[in-house]
Amino acid sequence: MRRQLLNQEERNGRALLLLGLLVFAYVLTGLLLFGLAYLLYKFRLDEKIVNISVIVIYVLVNFLTGFIAGKRLKVKKFLWGFVLGSAYFLILALVSFVAGQQEAVIGSHLVTTYLLCAGGGMLGGMVS
Repeated sequence: MRRQLLNQEERNGRALLLLGLLVFAYVLTGLLLFGLAYLLYKFRLDEKIVNISVIVIYVLVNFLTGFIAGKRLKVKKFLWGFVLGSAYFLILALVSFVAGQQEAVIGSHLVTTYLLCAGGGMLGGMVS
């Protein structure tokens, strides 16, 4: 019975950590996109540079959260990074669809965006 309670507490702690990292990922994404918007306004950046910057932000944020998850969880690091990257993408796609920005996700190559998010998280977990 005691072992089951420990396992349940461990699972709850893991779930809270992953949820916290997802929130952290979106806050960091928002800050970086805000900074990119400022640079776009200030320097009138080309559309290609902005698109590349958004991709770099997605990969960087997912790499960082995967790295942190790997450091904190210590087992199956790449799997937790992959899970975080996949959850990040699913929330991103869901919010885009709800906000009426279907072309933002579909037009940006849905599968490629997913692979970048999940791969960035997985790579972060593997490096940790």
